[in-house]
Amino acid sequence: MLSLNADLIVANLLSPPILFFALGVLAVAANSDLEIPQPIPRAVSLYLLLAIGFKGGFELRQSELAVAAPPLLAAMGMSAVVPLYAFPLLKRWLSRADAAAVAAAYGSVSVVTFATAAAFVDAAGLARSGFMVAALAVMESPAIVTATLLLRAGCAADQSERWGALLRESVFNGSVLLLVGSLVVGFVSGAEGARALKPFTDDIFRGLLSLFLLDMGVVSARRFGDVRRLGARPVSFGLLLPLMNAGLGLAAARVLSLAPGDAILFVVLCASASYIAVPAAMRLIAPEANPALYVTMSLAITFPFNIVVGIPLYAGLVFVLWR
Repeated sequence: MLSLNADLIVANLLSPPILFFALGVLAVAANSDLEIPQPIPRAVSLYLLLAIGFKGGFELRQSELAVAAPPLLAAMGMSAVVPLYAFPLLKRWLSRADAAAVAAAYGSVSVVTFATAAAFVDAAGLARSGFMVAALAVMESPAIVTATLLLRAGCAADQSERWGALLRESVFNGSVLLLVGSLVVGFVSGAEGARALKPFTDDIFRGLLSLFLLDMGVVSARRFGDVRRLGARPVSFGLLLPLMNAGLGLAAARVLSLAPGDAILFVVLCASASYIAVPAAMRLIAPEANPALYVTMSLAITFPFNIVVGIPLYAGLVFVLWR
């Protein structure tokens, strides 16, 4: 019988990646000069995309298409739908451009949150399918496309080359391309490729995830001041919408009869928010949108909430409902 005990929650909070995230926050609170040189976080983020995609491609090759297709379609649908109800809520207190950018961020996903959730699932001794990494990959772009259509609704049609550049940015954004491309490489290379890259994609993964979360702790803590200046509504939205999305994801996972480990990852994907792919796309789509708003909300509010509170909360709900 599934159960989420206190030991598992404590183990997640005391795992090295989470503790390094807390160390980054503490460093800023103590006015320390701790800082990861900028090229390193970028390189580590690329590594995480490559490792997650590659391992997922290998696992996807072991999965049956009939089993993988429904969750993948549900993931794409969730990503496309979230901006449809987030945008009108945001439009009540934000400009059209800002509302579209924030809606896109909350419809898309966070790779690092997914990686942390995967580590949690592994620590719980639950199996997880490779197609969940494919779900991560396919959830990046639909939210960007939906938010773009909402932004452009009622406006004069853009030139065809503008839309072409926009779609290109959504599909061939560097992070999306690396994640999807690595998934394809893992799928094609199969077991032999997985054995060859195991020291790179498996053995050092948690160490580099810890380094990345240390930097994320520093960056998030430095943006807390921006959050306070934005008032209560962005904070409330950044906490409540992920819970709403998690509820929808939980219902979808139940309907799809996903295994517990896959259900946890699916719910985490639905509840996360993008601070990599979406900001890159929004520079082209809505240059007038305020990055301090949509980056701060996803990175300084939703990201730490999901890492510290959300993952064990969503897992607890799965453990209760999947008994």
